[in-house]
Amino acid sequence: MQRPGEERRPPGTLARVAVGASVGRHTDHRDSVRMASKRISQETFDAAVRENIEEFEMGPDEAVREATEQFESQGVDLSTIVKTAPRVSADGPEEPEHDVLQALDALREAVACSQPQEVLVPLARFHNQCQEHRPCRFLAAQKGAYPVLLAIWQLAMAGDPALLLQALDTLAVLTDGQPDLLDAQGLQLLVVTLAQGTGAANLTCTALRLVRHVCLKHEQNRQALVKAGVLPLLTGAIVQHGRCADVVREACGALRVMTLDDDIRVPFGHAHTHAKMIVQENRGLKVLIKAAEAFPDSPGILGELCNTLSRLAVRNEFCQEIVDLGGLGILVGLLADDTNHQDLMKQVLSALRAIAGNDDVKDAIVRAGGAESIVATMTRHLANPQVCEQSCAALCVLALRKPENSRVIMEGGGALAALEAMKAHPQEAGVQKQACMLIRNLVARSQAFSQPILDLGAEALISKARAAHRDCEDVAKAALRDLGCRVELCELWTGQKGNLAL
Repeated sequence: MQRPGEERRPPGTLARVAVGASVGRHTDHRDSVRMASKRISQETFDAAVRENIEEFEMGPDEAVREATEQFESQGVDLSTIVKTAPRVSADGPEEPEHDVLQALDALREAVACSQPQEVLVPLARFHNQCQEHRPCRFLAAQKGAYPVLLAIWQLAMAGDPALLLQALDTLAVLTDGQPDLLDAQGLQLLVVTLAQGTGAANLTCTALRLVRHVCLKHEQNRQALVKAGVLPLLTGAIVQHGRCADVVREACGALRVMTLDDDIRVPFGHAHTHAKMIVQENRGLKVLIKAAEAFPDSPGILGELCNTLSRLAVRNEFCQEIVDLGGLGILVGLLADDTNHQDLMKQVLSALRAIAGNDDVKDAIVRAGGAESIVATMTRHLANPQVCEQSCAALCVLALRKPENSRVIMEGGGALAALEAMKAHPQEAGVQKQACMLIRNLVARSQAFSQPILDLGAEALISKARAAHRDCEDVAKAALRDLGCRVELCELWTGQKGNLAL
């Protein structure tokens, strides 16, 4: 309500002032693009909502909408803000008591009693609040939820499996997108829990999910967990629970995250070193391939295993080991099964592309009928751009420096399938780029293939890709050049004019 003698400000005044005073840098680990976004505190947002109600007589829902629009118009990222209207009583609007904070307060009181049976109900309520909305868990973390859950974890380690499972599950939810929450005490507890909980599949599965969440985009946590001995526990979980789909899925995700180099805060990570340790010290490839044999009719699990094999095929000898262990037969067999599971096909193609980095494995794939199977898969799933891109990429690697493989691909209709993919997905830069690279590799050492490919309309399609996608500029020119087409190659600098100024 406007007070006597007071000048009425336009709606959103506090929002504009707050952004100018409280702007920060978003440090969310889920999306690095948001690192450059502005952010505000929950208290600032709540104050702007309250101002809209008190000063401009808006209803609660309208006040929230107005505050949201004002902040977003100024480039503020509100993805971590709880957008809840305050309750309005007879005395006026009250401070918004967010449900997640009420649940956290109740949980604190229960933990203070140190009685496990008193904690389960408020813990389940808090878990549901955090799981329902991502901003709720962000706000809960700001208000000290992690130490409370850590205390419950320690309490449950004394011998309460139900409470331990619920505590780990809640921590996995809380740390999703917030890996910085993990501290040294939590790290040690996590390793101990994984080591002691191998007999219970549900506990192991939840602990593995927590490992994945605290390691995603967090190199320090990855290295600390590896140093603490987590890698043999990850592969051991697959061995111990090789027929439990949930455990295998979570273990694969945890293994893959150990091989990522996705933390922009460090100059370089240990992704390659971790991949070597998984393979050489923990028999990772053998474990994964044996696990694949246990799930012949589970496309989701097979896709997870293929994806993980791709991440571990980082050395020539590892690619060969996958073949020696029977992995190549499994991959080619999955393609030949004529399955309609496109996500699985994409992961199988990615794995073949990865192991084909070894020249001997290239030949083994072609001898096993892999080239024909890849072409058939691309033709069958021509409407799927991801399958087309991965198919072209795999064929591209098979043809690299291998004229005989290029002949097999050509005879199997590989060039035609790639050009059909270009026609089907003109706006997909990945498809266009990989198809151009495939065409170039097919003719680079086999000029006899140039005219047949040109007769299929390759020049026009490659020229269109070059014009439509900046990423295709270099590969398109290389393909046109090797096809014998006229292409203008610009010499950007010859070093002849003037001197470099230091």
